[in-house]
Amino acid sequence: VLLEKPIAQSLPECCRIAEAARRKGVIVGVCHVLRYHPYFIKIKEIVDSGQLGEIISISHLAAVGLDRTTHGFVRGMWRREEITNPMLISKCCHDIDFLLWLTGAHCRSLSSFGSLRWFRAEMLPQTIVFGSLRWFRAENAPKGSTPRCIDCPLEKECPYSAVDLYYNRRDWISNFDVPEGATLDEVILRQLRTGDYGRCVFRCDNDVVDHQIVSMEMENDVTISFSMDAFTLGDQRETHIRLTHGEIDGDERILRVRRFRGGEEQVYDFSGILGKPFHAGADLNLVEDFVDTISRREHRFRTSIGKSVESHRICFEAERSRLSGQTVILDQTR
Repeated sequence: VLLEKPIAQSLPECCRIAEAARRKGVIVGVCHVLRYHPYFIKIKEIVDSGQLGEIISISHLAAVGLDRTTHGFVRGMWRREEITNPMLISKCCHDIDFLLWLTGAHCRSLSSFGSLRWFRAEMLPQTIVFGSLRWFRAENAPKGSTPRCIDCPLEKECPYSAVDLYYNRRDWISNFDVPEGATLDEVILRQLRTGDYGRCVFRCDNDVVDHQIVSMEMENDVTISFSMDAFTLGDQRETHIRLTHGEIDGDERILRVRRFRGGEEQVYDFSGILGKPFHAGADLNLVEDFVDTISRREHRFRTSIGKSVESHRICFEAERSRLSGQTVILDQTR
């Protein structure tokens, strides 16, 4: 079985799938596409070569992008945890898998903060409860705005306009179903007038976070700072790796490798593969690897269901940390 992420909607369900695969002796893979992408493979090769020494720390950013966020996580199908997953599982388990792959280590402890803050309730001054700081909620709607962008007098100035995103720019419309006899314009206008994708972002029913950070301490003492942010025009991953003899810096376009001694710098340019189909061929490489695995028993898939569960577990535990405000110690015997 080859699964798109996430494996399941809860950690116990993920573990049950992994246990069933082990018990039956069958192959279950998860589509962690970053392991097959030329840019991320190059980072892994440089780290594993040892030319820059040992990893000390990593800073990694997943810039989700405002358009992707309003489309998928505010108006769209991933907007509520109860019907899909927490944001880290839905969007960023690829990033966590990449970080585990890169360090080759288990996570010892983690803490996470997101769009919830502590405050003291007036009626219960000694009780700590949560209050939401999520930006996309009704009380933040501009004065004079309306429930739908197509009717709103502020639409021309709003950075979250559905009219601008779908009708003017024609972005994020590939999942709009165009029935026989209808036109794309008709479908878009129908969405704007009556569909989920025409709603004001401040009047949706979303509850997933729009920004979150995770701090991880690995068993080999590497520290990792991971950040997911929706409030950016960017839609890329940025990674800064600090090692004992140099550092690696990249944004999926340009990868810079610098040595401390002598100031030597190597630059790898991946801008030529940006926008190429199938994530620059990584999707096809992944499927080919899986087919080779099930057709030739001596061939091993690049990752395993157990490793995928481990990265999912970190995402679920990060959500527990975010909601509880506590550091989570991971029991590796689990």
